[in-house]
Amino acid sequence: MSTDASRLNRMPVYHQLNDRLLELLRGGGYGPGDRFLTEREVAARFGLSRITANKALSGLVAAGHLEFRKGVGSFVRGEALENDLRALVSFTHKAARSGRKPSTRVLACRRLAAGEADVSVRRELDVRDAEVLVYVERLRLADGEPVIFERRHLVAERCGNPGRRDLGSSFYEWLDRVGVRVTGAEQRIRAVAVPPSERRLLQLREGVAVLRVHAVGRAAAPLWVEDTDYRGDRYEFHNVLTDGVPPRPARATLLQPDTDAHLHA
Repeated sequence: MSTDASRLNRMPVYHQLNDRLLELLRGGGYGPGDRFLTEREVAARFGLSRITANKALSGLVAAGHLEFRKGVGSFVRGEALENDLRALVSFTHKAARSGRKPSTRVLACRRLAAGEADVSVRRELDVRDAEVLVYVERLRLADGEPVIFERRHLVAERCGNPGRRDLGSSFYEWLDRVGVRVTGAEQRIRAVAVPPSERRLLQLREGVAVLRVHAVGRAAAPLWVEDTDYRGDRYEFHNVLTDGVPPRPARATLLQPDTDAHLHA
C-alpha cells in the first residue's frame, strides 16, 4: 500500500514546489502588492531548474495568488474589488469593503440646458430642451491609483440639484440624503479605445482598451445617463452559466496593479 509520502514523492516536482511556495506565501509575512520571489530566487532557494521554478510560479499566477509583471517579477495579489451588476452599490462602499482606500476627483461639474446636450442624451433622459442638466466628470481611485473614469449627465431637479462638493464621494449616498430612490439601471458593456487625454488620466499603457459601461439610472423617470470606463488591464467581467440554474449576471473584478504602478461608481 502506498503511503502519503510516497504519493507526494511521485508527484511532479513543480506541483510539490507549488505547494511549498504557497505555504511560504501564506506564512511568510507577504501582503497584497508585495514583491514575491523571482524565478531565479526560487531556483536557487530550492535547488531546482529555472524551468521548474517558472512552472510553479505560473501555477500560482493562474490560481490567482500572484500576478506577473513583465520585466519586474511576481507580486502578491490582494482581494479583488468586485462590481456586481445585479445591484447598484457605490464604488466607495465596495472599495472600502475590499480593504482599498477609495477616493474621487471631480474633474468637471457644470450646469447646462438640456438643449445643449447631445440628442442621444436628451432622448435617453426624456427631457425638454429648457430643463437643467448637471454634467460631471469624475476619476475614481483605489489606494490612490486611477481605476475608473466616468462622464455623467444628471437631470438636476430629479437628482436634488447636486454641486461639485456633493459629488466628491458616493453619488448614491447623495441621492439617499435628498430622498431619491433609485429603482434600477439599464447597462451596456463594450470595449473601446480612448483618446490620449484619457489614456494619460487613467495611466493606460499603449494598446490597452477600456471596458465602457453605458448606463441609464431610473426612478419614476430617468435620473442620469453615464459612460463609465473601467481600465481593461484592471477589470475582468465574469459570468457563470449552469444547467438548470438561472445564470448569474456578469460582475467586474478589479485586479491588483501591475507594471510600474500605472494605471468603480
